[in-house]
Amino acid sequence: MEFPPNLLPDEASPEWMNKADNAWQLTAATLVGLQSIPGLMILYGGMVKKKWAINSAFMALYAFAAVLVCWVGWGFHMAFGENLVEFWGKPTVALDQKFLLSQAFLGYFPNSTMVLFQFVFAAITLVLIAGAVLGRMNFIAWMMFVPLWLTFSYTIAAYSIWCPDGWLAKLGVIDFAGGYVIHVSSGVAGFTAAYWVSAGLLWMGWSGFNGGAPYVAGSDSSLAILNTHVCTATSLITWLILDISFFKRPSIIGAVQGMITGLVCITPAAGVVQCWAAILMGIISGSVPWYTMTVLHHKIKLLRYVDDTFAVFHTHAIAGSLGGILTGFFAVPKLSRLFFLVPDWQKYIGLAYALQTGKSSAGFRQMGVQLAGLGFVICLNIVTTSLICLFIQLIVPLRMSDEELEIGDESVHGEEAYALWDDRERFGNPKNNSIYDVDDFSATMSRTRSHEVQMV
Repeated sequence: MEFPPNLLPDEASPEWMNKADNAWQLTAATLVGLQSIPGLMILYGGMVKKKWAINSAFMALYAFAAVLVCWVGWGFHMAFGENLVEFWGKPTVALDQKFLLSQAFLGYFPNSTMVLFQFVFAAITLVLIAGAVLGRMNFIAWMMFVPLWLTFSYTIAAYSIWCPDGWLAKLGVIDFAGGYVIHVSSGVAGFTAAYWVSAGLLWMGWSGFNGGAPYVAGSDSSLAILNTHVCTATSLITWLILDISFFKRPSIIGAVQGMITGLVCITPAAGVVQCWAAILMGIISGSVPWYTMTVLHHKIKLLRYVDDTFAVFHTHAIAGSLGGILTGFFAVPKLSRLFFLVPDWQKYIGLAYALQTGKSSAGFRQMGVQLAGLGFVICLNIVTTSLICLFIQLIVPLRMSDEELEIGDESVHGEEAYALWDDRERFGNPKNNSIYDVDDFSATMSRTRSHEVQMV
């Protein structure tokens, strides 16, 4: 039987490449990228005070761009390349066409697709960290922080857990799509950075986040996407019910927080648990972070002291930790086999199924590995983030000046958000980024008392 002409291999479509898998992986990468730009840019800019709208969006935009340059320069190989030590790869560029067009270490698509897919994961981690220091951290300090943290923290966690040669990967830690590598890392790093500084798109984009993790357009991807949405919806409703029960009113910000904790919690488990387990995880992710954010936050001195702008510690560190632990409890051996596709798949068994099948020792081992992975990521990010912040502090101030904190975007960037729609705004040529050249277009606009716009 002959293949149709469009399926025949050629130089641009070699025999080892699966066109459908490659197309899905590029789609998944695009969806994850949209979560950052413009997803989180819009979320941050819409939730902060007006005076921080530009700063918050700019921090996210810069992080996305800077991570890509670092990723192809050295980051990808440090996270997924040739072994340097048990937790780190050798720093090498990912720019040569021979490497980019050859088959990736996993999946049936080229390295260029893998580099792109893993880049958007790395980028969103830094964008999430930004949520903890928006309107607080000196922008120059943020420009230094991004490449340093990517190099000395993210690549270590990614190599240890996701690279087949990583020490935690060899132990059998389950992190389906980044509960530890992305969310616990960003939550702990963001909280740690905030400590030192203190002295729509998002939901749908997660289909690429978790659905792309298996590297194939298969049944496991379908289950991962369904579980993602089921857990997220359950978490959002749980958070909403708690808000109404205790505060007597529904909160859109609370609903968004519940959505995020659900997305984060299911991430390490998306394709290895059953749908009923996703519902239980949604109930837990909608209630435990709610309690830590609304109750414990006001009782624990350290949590009160740290100026965590968007409560990233609760929505990502707490929810990601819950997800990793619950993965060790609910993971189904058959689903783990579909995801890992390795001969020793039997070791990936959740404690609940291990107790049911008389393999309790294997189940307790898996829980131990999950806890070990969690402890490693937490310690790694506390230490590396602290050292990076202390190093940056030697060069530039970490925190904005009191004047910048008081005035906001206009002081930091010389620009102001939504200026065209402010009734009290006098439209002159701004300090920076004017759409008109001062010499060529000297007229300014102002609003008259009758709110009619005229040239003056």
